[in-house]
Amino acid sequence: MPGWQASEARERYAVVTKDQRRRQLAREKFERQQQRRVQARSRARQRNIVIASALAVILAGGGIVWAAAPWEKDDTKDNASADASPSAAPTSKAPDPCEKPAEGAVKTATYKKEPALAIDESADYTMKLETTCGDIGIDLKAKAAPHTVNSFDFLVGKGYLDHTKCHRLTDQGIFVLQCGDPKGDGTGGPGYTIPDENLKDPVLKGDVYPAGTVAMANQYNAQAKQGRDTGGSQFFLVYQDSPLPPDYTPFGTIDEAGMKTLKKIADAGVGPMEPSQNTPPNATVVINKATVTKK
Repeated sequence: MPGWQASEARERYAVVTKDQRRRQLAREKFERQQQRRVQARSRARQRNIVIASALAVILAGGGIVWAAAPWEKDDTKDNASADASPSAAPTSKAPDPCEKPAEGAVKTATYKKEPALAIDESADYTMKLETTCGDIGIDLKAKAAPHTVNSFDFLVGKGYLDHTKCHRLTDQGIFVLQCGDPKGDGTGGPGYTIPDENLKDPVLKGDVYPAGTVAMANQYNAQAKQGRDTGGSQFFLVYQDSPLPPDYTPFGTIDEAGMKTLKKIADAGVGPMEPSQNTPPNATVVINKATVTKK
């Protein structure tokens, strides 16, 4: 082959090689982008599942609450902040800041029907939870949620909450500690249910339960619009503003000392998810004694 032809062939080969290389690099870049998008969508999906299970799989009397809708997002769009989104993994275990539980057994009695209204709706009531991590005082809303306050007045009078553990802590999306289950796995209840109340409380602005709120767990399915009036004995304490639809009876407000106790519990972190789908607190949170007092 003449020299000029060989040189021209080499130049054509070099050009073709450069074009192929550019196409290859572009293809690899596109594939990396697609992979990142798939991973982002997967993380977003997992985040929604975790957040939904955090409170949306609240159990009350053996039922399951599905209220995931407020956190579901369109995962067909790119999520630029997916890398910074909450992880599904539990927080690292911190030293247990709480004391050993007091001696005593959990009451296992159940009741056939809601107790008759016996509280004075015009009076002020407080509930005190003496826990292994510190006291939590709650100002109860007797006028706004009489059935709920009356139920706790009845149950606490029977020692129903004594020696029960708070079985769920969430620190992703919503920030609550859930208590009130004598079984300690999210399936227990008093045997009766009470109506939803006070769902138009002015504190519930913008589908947010503010820090310091105490509200009832229930079996309401927001998507099917079924399961109203299914509260039992399980309740949750909000230690940081949490986005939730107004479907859970707000019946009390936590005092300053109680908020400090909740912060201590939250700072200790969340443990691994249990087979029951609970994410228990790392702290040993047990209600040694509960009392309801009329002021």
